[in-house]
Amino acid sequence: MKLSRTGYGVLAFATSSALLLSGCASGGGDAGGSTGGSAITVGTTEVVTSLDPAGAYDNGSFGVMTNIYPMLLNNPVGSSDVEPDIAESAEFTEPTKYTVKLKEGLTFANGNELTASDVKFTFDRQLAIADENGPSSLLANLDSVEATDDTTVVFTLKAGDDQTFPQVLSSPVGPIVDEDVFPADKLATDAEIVKGKGFAGQYSLESFDKGNLAAYKAFDGYQGLWGAAKTGEINVKYFADEANLSQAIETKAVDVAFRSLSATDIEKFEGTDGLNVVKGPGGEIRYIVFNFNVQPFGATTADADPAKALAVRQAAADLIDRDKLSEQVFKGTYTPLYSFVPDGLTGATESLKGLYGDNEGGADPARAAKRLADAGVQTPVVLNLQYAGERYGAASAEEYAQIKAQLETDGLFTVNLQSTEWGQFTKDRVEDMYPAHQLGWFPDYSDADNYLTPFFLEGGFLENHYNNEEVNNLIRQQLVTPDPAARTALIEQIQDLVAQDLSTLPMLQGAQVAVAVDGVDGVTLDPSFKFRFGTLTK
Repeated sequence: MKLSRTGYGVLAFATSSALLLSGCASGGGDAGGSTGGSAITVGTTEVVTSLDPAGAYDNGSFGVMTNIYPMLLNNPVGSSDVEPDIAESAEFTEPTKYTVKLKEGLTFANGNELTASDVKFTFDRQLAIADENGPSSLLANLDSVEATDDTTVVFTLKAGDDQTFPQVLSSPVGPIVDEDVFPADKLATDAEIVKGKGFAGQYSLESFDKGNLAAYKAFDGYQGLWGAAKTGEINVKYFADEANLSQAIETKAVDVAFRSLSATDIEKFEGTDGLNVVKGPGGEIRYIVFNFNVQPFGATTADADPAKALAVRQAAADLIDRDKLSEQVFKGTYTPLYSFVPDGLTGATESLKGLYGDNEGGADPARAAKRLADAGVQTPVVLNLQYAGERYGAASAEEYAQIKAQLETDGLFTVNLQSTEWGQFTKDRVEDMYPAHQLGWFPDYSDADNYLTPFFLEGGFLENHYNNEEVNNLIRQQLVTPDPAARTALIEQIQDLVAQDLSTLPMLQGAQVAVAVDGVDGVTLDPSFKFRFGTLTK
């Protein structure tokens, strides 16, 4: 423990709708904004679970944390890779030792020093609390943390050369907290966190009215990767639904609208004078899972035949037209996805495009028909396909109606389409109830492995009975390959192999979309999937 601090405090945060407040709360201490310009108001429908990094594992909460807490490593603007943030350096000094050296003279907005002791406290606390709504599971490979001096932290890992660990340090489990503000064994409250001012990101959270308004002020003491914030004051207004947020940006009651607007509204705003639509790569993906046991000709069916089962999956891939789904259902807010790692991440490919359909991303029914005929599969193939509109949005009904129509082209498939309530869906999908079903995914951090290991290593969380030992070995190999080029080549090879097997059929990648009024610049939507306030100007 450092001897220069006394007392405890704590933090947390939430969301919903509110009227725009013209003023912005101001705070004392060292949290003064170093930049000029008018205050900027951001509108969102995101929900914040908690301001405490140990108690939240959702986009809304992390959207707050990424702007107010420091990180050891972070994503430079425009990159999905990570670099030292408040760290001076970070590297493997042994296969199981990851050593981080902090910059000198770091402080929190309350004036407390930020040292290696805070870093150790942060990660020890995550593991000790292990809140069911928190991100501590991301530290599964962490054995222990040691602060060897005021600026040096050594992470000891259970498995060596883990190339995803630097990314984990930039993820929702990585925000560094003030050990004299946060309790070691329980979550802090919203009021305690705001009062304690244990912030050392680009901004300090000056006030927080849960579900209504959060007020931020640039922190002069920030020494991280993103540099000084360009605007001194940011207000975030929370809205209950898309319609209210849409009205707010249309009437310019907010300067920026980010997450979420309907595809119809976004299309409208693209032609609205005074508004600018900004799009960027998004980490969210939508895909179909095939169950290798109960799909047509699956391992436990009466007419089990691996070759025919593969032909069915591959023929389905030949028939999908992602461009139509993107434009007709989602108005471009979701874009075609031709591999398992989304565009924008290091190692992403378009492995599916060259193997299926017309080789340019479109459908090819003739190719699908030949594939099925060559395998001795009689048509139409009956396929039961389940989706969860409650979970994945109202557009899922139109999305899967169109998928059904595409698969039934030329009478090659007969698709029995059904929607199931999410609670039942999650139980049934792992009990071999669905031959094929919808799922979606948003990453924990911006590394390709987050789309490979959870899905395909020994079957992964999909529990769809896919298990390819060559894929397993390559996934394990890329995890511990330090050379970036060699690791990228392995990630590409894994996608090529899984594209042949089609454990899942990737469909769409969600684009990040924001709408800004004229005069507001610096809206940055990049492969890190982090919305930074510090680049905004007005």
